[in-house]
Amino acid sequence: MNILIDSPEPGNLLLYPVYEEEPFVFRLAEAHKRTGCITWLYGRSGEEPDVLAVGMGKRRELTPERIRRAGGRAARALLREGYSAAVLVRLKEAAASATVEIGAAAEVQAWSEGWLFGLYRFQTYRGVSRTEGSADLLLQSAEWAELSAAGLREAVESGCSRAAGVSIARDLVNEVPGTLHPDYFSEWLETYFTRSDVPVKVRVYRGRELDQLEMNGLVAVGAGSKHAPAMVEIRYEANPDLPMLALIGKGVTFDMGGMNVKNGRDLSDARMDMGGAAAVIGAMDILLRRRAAVNVTALIPVVDNVPDAAAMLPSSVIRYPNGLIVQVANTDGEGRLVIADALLHAARLGAVEVIDIATLTGNVGAALGLSIAGIWGDAGMTQNLADIGEVNGERLWPMPLMDEYEAELSSPYADLSNVGSSTLAGAITAALFIRRFVAKSMRWVHIDMAGTVQYKQDVGYAERGATGYGARLLADYVLKQESGQDNNR
Repeated sequence: MNILIDSPEPGNLLLYPVYEEEPFVFRLAEAHKRTGCITWLYGRSGEEPDVLAVGMGKRRELTPERIRRAGGRAARALLREGYSAAVLVRLKEAAASATVEIGAAAEVQAWSEGWLFGLYRFQTYRGVSRTEGSADLLLQSAEWAELSAAGLREAVESGCSRAAGVSIARDLVNEVPGTLHPDYFSEWLETYFTRSDVPVKVRVYRGRELDQLEMNGLVAVGAGSKHAPAMVEIRYEANPDLPMLALIGKGVTFDMGGMNVKNGRDLSDARMDMGGAAAVIGAMDILLRRRAAVNVTALIPVVDNVPDAAAMLPSSVIRYPNGLIVQVANTDGEGRLVIADALLHAARLGAVEVIDIATLTGNVGAALGLSIAGIWGDAGMTQNLADIGEVNGERLWPMPLMDEYEAELSSPYADLSNVGSSTLAGAITAALFIRRFVAKSMRWVHIDMAGTVQYKQDVGYAERGATGYGARLLADYVLKQESGQDNNR
């Protein structure tokens, strides 16, 4: 464990969060107190500890996400300098103008999450470039007088369990296709979620069962791969008296575009097209670690989208059990085809609410950039999820379902096309396509996280690669069910 309380081993490094317009025990320019700044102050002798000052900005503007990022930056700074531990020193002096106050438990949780986010490294395939070592964050209970010993432990454990769920999501998205193909992925899911005594039921639909349930999107998309597609159903009914909430995560383990083959100098990112599935898996992991009293089912369509002599051809049609017949104008629009299967299955299971999350379109990144995902659908669910994202840092921006754009999905010989006739508003038309498969009895939102699935380069609090986006967002939404809060307003 990298977060320790009242460790008997004194740390040789003191970690100070420093705030603009507030005094500090050492001489430090105001510029070094700004958000994102890291300043080393080295001891003048072996008996004097070193100090790492982490800029937090103005205290009145402090948020849990700012704390998480500060913790991540600090952890990575320790790794770079070879320190094994740091004692977090809590300065209680607040500026007279401070207007925002974060509870002690939330502060501890945020420091714990951020610290572990910063320590994360994906090194499965590193050899000579592999780095060793880790760093502990040492908390002193005397400095958190607002919390009982049990409360402090609970806050740390909450941060650690949330970070663990995110790390699982990051590991899966970072994994290479030679390992994480549909056969392995579905088997791993079955093994992972039946490993404990929590009330989880896992069912994997393959082969003939997919045909019987008319999951024809999965069958068509997976036709070109040597690895068979599957629909993985993970039911966690810790409180079956609650209405069922379904989480759907797109699990395309490698998206080469099918017969509409992608091209580019480096297509390594095609392995990350299961970021939605990873988000759902990470969320479920958080809920299970917490033993949350909720009723949630995860549906993960697992498939490869690769070209082969047997692969689906552009102009093919797919018949769905709700009566819709879809022209596949472009085989690289595969995510919506398998999400359609999952949505229809969610209705069969009796889901009242459903959230689908997917790395669906590059178009959403063009619209919103790489730090915020788009969300479409039910207004109450959308607002609730957006509010959650503002707190936990996994941000969302509500996007419109423009009914008049649905005409772009018309087909000359089927009920609708899987892609729009225009090159514009691709993320919106994709959401409109998915909406056609939502049962009238279900409340629904669609999250397009294509832009947020990875960091394109090392940032102050994380390394380049998978972000684990969505795991905490979905978990926090489901946890409102446990607390009896209405997710629809």
